[in-house]
Amino acid sequence: MEAADKRRFRGAVLEWYDQHGRKLPWRESADPYRIWLSEVMLQQTTVAAVVPYFERFTARFPDVQSLATADVDEVLRLWEGLGYYSRARNLHRASQAVVSEHLGQFPSEVEVLRTLPGIGRYTAGAISSFAFDQPAAIVEANTERLYARLLALRDDVRSTASQKLLWQFAEELVPDKRAGDFNQALMDIGS
Repeated sequence: MEAADKRRFRGAVLEWYDQHGRKLPWRESADPYRIWLSEVMLQQTTVAAVVPYFERFTARFPDVQSLATADVDEVLRLWEGLGYYSRARNLHRASQAVVSEHLGQFPSEVEVLRTLPGIGRYTAGAISSFAFDQPAAIVEANTERLYARLLALRDDVRSTASQKLLWQFAEELVPDKRAGDFNQALMDIGS
């Protein structure tokens, strides 16, 4: 895509999002804690399944400090039914790291977020863009599908070469302003 095409595409995507973006409980604020929880819960799980878990979890653990000081067994009990229990253990460990290493404040930089337990490239980009409006790229199932179509990618999207191409495209496409809305929009369109 040429620079002018990217500008037009970004504008059209954001205009669509302003009118049609999904209303989800974790999109109601730019709280990095709530965004992080939702992103971890959404890994390998549908939005419909996550909503009641997210609401129960945030009612019991409303902030990173309450999660960090909780007993891991209680965290696991609230997680029951979501599966992939390593996600819950990593949430607990990462919350403790945020409290002890970052004075209870989530870092905004992708590179720093990636040092926290259980936070990979996608989740770091999601937190950075959704909570802090940093121009951080994301590639997940929905955006992967959309980017592959935009690039007319014929190879397996999971191959190393395809992933490199998709991440490069995402990095070139994400705008400097409203990056979080743009990324959310692409996920909604891709879904």
